[in-house]
Amino acid sequence: MVVSLTGGIGAGKSAVSDRFAALGIKVVDADVASREVVKPGSFALERIRERFGEAVIASDGTLDRTALRRVVFDDAEARTWLERLLHPRIGEYMRTETLRATSPYVVVVSPLLVENRRPRRAPGRILVVDAPEAAQLERTMRRDGDDESRVRAIMATQASRAERLARADDVIVNDGDLAELDRAVLELHGRYLALAESLAHA
Repeated sequence: MVVSLTGGIGAGKSAVSDRFAALGIKVVDADVASREVVKPGSFALERIRERFGEAVIASDGTLDRTALRRVVFDDAEARTWLERLLHPRIGEYMRTETLRATSPYVVVVSPLLVENRRPRRAPGRILVVDAPEAAQLERTMRRDGDDESRVRAIMATQASRAERLARADDVIVNDGDLAELDRAVLELHGRYLALAESLAHA
């Protein structure tokens, strides 16, 4: 059984997926996949270097994701080019990792699941991590060092909270403390284990 985990920027997707991983559940994360496919020496990183130059390459030879995001954010053509390069490679990596899973269910972190109109995985669930806009702003500015206007611009390109919630089978509202988050994940974990077992015996 696949649980597709999604949510807006700064909602706390990693905090939730980390807790599932701590419970022994395989997590396949699109952000991790996006880093794997642009490792130093990879075909994708060399193509990015050719297109955008050394300004998007960090001093250690890895991709400077923040610099790249700033370059392509206002350039639709560059963004489309980048998506065509990376999305097939990210998708293949995630499919391979999902098939390797041995846990009772798999959490697949797909930040743009709603925006990309990805079909529902069957059998499976869609879990939305939701948070108030103010929390998204504060967390993202602290994490990425971006100013409020840039974070708001990113949020404007994403699905609205209402659009994500309309697709959800399950919701974690991440607006409390870590103990509340732990309880919410543990409750869903129990539910998912039961669902996975019932599917296995169907």
